[in-house]
Amino acid sequence: MSGSAFNAFKSRVPVAWSPRLYITLVRGLPGTRRLHRRTLEAMRLRRCHRTVEHRTTPSLLGMLTQVKRLVVVETEEMYNARRQAEEERRAPRPPLVVSHHPQAPAPKPAAAAAEGAAATAQ
Repeated sequence: MSGSAFNAFKSRVPVAWSPRLYITLVRGLPGTRRLHRRTLEAMRLRRCHRTVEHRTTPSLLGMLTQVKRLVVVETEEMYNARRQAEEERRAPRPPLVVSHHPQAPAPKPAAAAAEGAAATAQ
């Protein structure tokens, strides 16, 4: 189960009570019961891998109990840690420069060479 959708949302911080919950639909709607589909629609979850934010209320917790196998619930800290890790993973990296030819020392500019010749003439 290393490639499952649930492993993609593993928390990076300990679970604690939060006034806001972030709910992500990770399982598809086809083949689910009508009651579960209506519950997800009430929570504004209509597509897979979409996240919504809700206040923690007893009615919301009851809805989550009903559809717990279809969703992943995160606290604010868990959500922010996951978003930060995704941003770090997607951050642009500096380009990798590979040179197959060793660099020769750069030739002196003509003005510097002329000054050097003038200094030796004196």
